[in-house]
Order: sequence, then structure tokens, then C-alpha cells
Amino acid sequence: MQDDFNKLILWTQKWKMEFKVTKCKVMHTGNKNNKFSYEMNGKVLDKVLVEKDLGIMISSDIKSSQQCVVTCNKANRVLGVIRRTISYKEQRMMVNLYKSLVRPQS
Repeated sequence: MQDDFNKLILWTQKWKMEFKVTKCKVMHTGNKNNKFSYEMNGKVLDKVLVEKDLGIMISSDIKSSQQCVVTCNKANRVLGVIRRTISYKEQRMMVNLYKSLVRPQS
């Protein structure tokens, strides 16, 4: 794998599209993974267990539980704001608020 990283670095240097190495990370998956350390441009890449990419939480065990917790917390925060700020809680209006503000979080 390190050889692949080295080839990738050479390619990026050739095409003047270098990586921001400080933002690159390694996530080891699977039980039989040897968990080697990898480097790019002489800098060792950070190892992470969970990473957010395009708004999705990806964990090394490939389970969605972390994503569900984050999404639930966001929706609950929005619900709390609605409860605290809306004094006249007419049903139709509350349903519209829920559909437009809370449901998109999930």
C-alpha cells in the first residue's frame, strides 16, 4: 500500500495537483488488518476510527450507529428550537415546521 501512496504522490507532483497531507487520514477496517503506518511526502498519516465525509460518518467497523446518533441529535436540537421559539402551536403550522426543518435532518 505504501508503494501505491508513493506512486500517487509522484503522479500528483507531475500534474501539479499535490495533496494537503495534513488533511489525509488512514482508517483501518477488518479484524485481520495489520494496521501499518503510512506516509505521504515524508509525513505519517493520522489513523482514525471515525471520519466524516460528505456529511456521512464512516467508522472503522462500518456500522451506522455513529451516523444515527449524530442525525438524531441534530433533529432533537431543531425540535428544541421550535419548542422554545414558537408560542402559538397550531397543529398545521407545527406539522409544516416539522416537515421543513426536522425531517430534512434525517
